[in-house]
Amino acid sequence: MSETAVASPSIAPGAGGPIEWAANNDARNAACPSQLISFAIGDDQFGVDIMAVREIKGWTEITPLPRQPDYVRGVLNLRGVIVPIVDLRCRFGQGLTKATALHIVIIVQIGEKPVGLLADRVLDIVSLDASQVKPVPRVAQGQRLNFLSGLVTTEDAMIALIDLPYLLSVQDGAEGDRASEGRAAVAAQRN
Repeated sequence: MSETAVASPSIAPGAGGPIEWAANNDARNAACPSQLISFAIGDDQFGVDIMAVREIKGWTEITPLPRQPDYVRGVLNLRGVIVPIVDLRCRFGQGLTKATALHIVIIVQIGEKPVGLLADRVLDIVSLDASQVKPVPRVAQGQRLNFLSGLVTTEDAMIALIDLPYLLSVQDGAEGDRASEGRAAVAAQRN
């Protein structure tokens, strides 16, 4: 992998128009990584802070677990540590990944927990500074945007930065609706 310097256009948040800019960008930019690992899911590029990455390994068979969200593909025994594997394509609402030996798992540390992120391929190591991270525009309402902490423009692509702690802490809209409906049905049966 080569190291790439990043250049980005200047966009002023709050510059008017129908686009609303993501909240907490000042806090997110203050914690901006100086380097990130970029990887692909289909034609889209994403990145995570290089300091959160523990290792990158090829896809191997995993053990599925019952009653987990669709995006949790199962667990992997990594040198005695049980690591849940998150299918990022599925988590972002793009369907399940048909994993092959060509896919990769990026093992990241989220708080005290190791988590594996299933992706198509690793692309590069990108160096940047906080001023190059731009806010994610909110054109529509939806919690999927909250998975992203910012956007970085390189010479040949735009990289969406994944907010790792938020990736596992939020239900997407459909899951939240189903959970609410389930709770309402149980409450109705009790009455």
